[in-house]
Amino acid sequence: MIKRLFIKPLVKRNKFENNFQKKSEIISMGVDVIHHGAKNGVTGSCHELNIINGFSLLIDCGLFQGNDANISQKIDFSIQSIQALIVTHSHIDHIGRIPYLLMAGFNQPIYCTDATALILPLILEDSLKLSITRRKSLIKSTLQKVTNLIQVIPYNRWHAIKTSLQNHTNIPKVTFKFKNAGHIIGSATIEINIQKTAKKDRIVFSGDLGAPYTPLLSAPKSPYQADTLILESTYGNRHHEGRKTRKQKLKSIIKTCFQNKGSLLIPAFSIGRTQELLYDIEQIIQQSQGERASSNIKWEDLDIILDSPLGTKITKIYKTLKPIWDAEARRKINAGRHPLSFEQMLIVEDNKEHQRIVQYLKTSGRPAIVIAASGMCAGGRIVNYLKNLISDPKTDVLFVGYQAQGTPGRLIRKYGPQKGWVTLDGRKYDIQAGIHSISGYSAHADQTNLIRFVNGMRSKPKNIILTHGEAKAQLVLKEKLLQKFPDINIR
Repeated sequence: MIKRLFIKPLVKRNKFENNFQKKSEIISMGVDVIHHGAKNGVTGSCHELNIINGFSLLIDCGLFQGNDANISQKIDFSIQSIQALIVTHSHIDHIGRIPYLLMAGFNQPIYCTDATALILPLILEDSLKLSITRRKSLIKSTLQKVTNLIQVIPYNRWHAIKTSLQNHTNIPKVTFKFKNAGHIIGSATIEINIQKTAKKDRIVFSGDLGAPYTPLLSAPKSPYQADTLILESTYGNRHHEGRKTRKQKLKSIIKTCFQNKGSLLIPAFSIGRTQELLYDIEQIIQQSQGERASSNIKWEDLDIILDSPLGTKITKIYKTLKPIWDAEARRKINAGRHPLSFEQMLIVEDNKEHQRIVQYLKTSGRPAIVIAASGMCAGGRIVNYLKNLISDPKTDVLFVGYQAQGTPGRLIRKYGPQKGWVTLDGRKYDIQAGIHSISGYSAHADQTNLIRFVNGMRSKPKNIILTHGEAKAQLVLKEKLLQKFPDINIR
């Protein structure tokens, strides 16, 4: 068990925290879902499916971030009835509270896909170091406990949940299966069947859905049916650019930056966005052989710096999972190309080398592309690059992922075009760098994709509960869904 001594001081919630709702929503057959995070916000995903008294399941257990970070990460709900934790994927806002769950005494199976099982301990290790403790023995024991509880369930295979209930009549039969969600490698939609006497109910948690045609990943597929769908809504009010458009924009932004003789900084999440960027940059270089990125640099001579220890580890895992890459990526491998490992890429290992490269870029004027975490600029090595280069007009910053409210990334993207300022590590920095965004790299389905996910279900749900989205995104998506599916109860 994790000792309370090494957990950061817990912040008391206040009445302004609209993300944290304890409201219980009845689904059917006496089953209800209790949201312990990400009901009216994007972070802290954690949903308890209460099947009968003494028998419930936990879907994800994620960390609060951005404006939600003032919400206590402590597990302040009873875990006595929770028979299992089922994980949709390994992003920190879906798994980051697992150490706190262990601290509360959780000792039940943690179900996930095989790829998630590989990545999850790496993400938790990084999170533990940054936010809880640097004691190696405590980190090791926590990760060992998590690893011991993990049970890998392959995609598309039904698995029965065992319960510890004693002397209870009419215990429902509960089974679940994972389906590919196309969000990051290993991500899953969860279909849960609840059999009570002669009646069966199917509840689907979408998890975070990806967009179709994402390189390296197969497209998400709609379930055949659902009685209740718990649906993410991150981009419920947005439409993403297509792959062709995003790649053209990426190439154009790189050329602009290099013509300015500066660095292009790309804050990127270690899972998914980092690998997709490398994939597209490799393709741009291949298709631009002999062309010049600027007057004195050819595309094949670009310096691409991957400065993210976690991103490097995840990229190595992606390479080991080539058999589950999509067909396009496998064709590249068969043609002798290596989209996640090419000669122009420099991998930064230790912090000393990181410091040296930051100073080199600051003083030399040598153009380079830097991909570094964290994706919301809330920590990690990208912050050091920003502190040294964001006030230089030769620098460009490119955002390719969601920026939660209250994060430095959100503030830079909002105030950067006005040449405003941002606070990093307690110090104010003027933003003179060029600020760009490409929405096509988002790991999340947009409004069209979300509606298509529902429309693809042969038997439509009676209820849709929207989660994992800001209020505006949820409201717009709800209106669009009601226009398309007026007979569905949407809340």
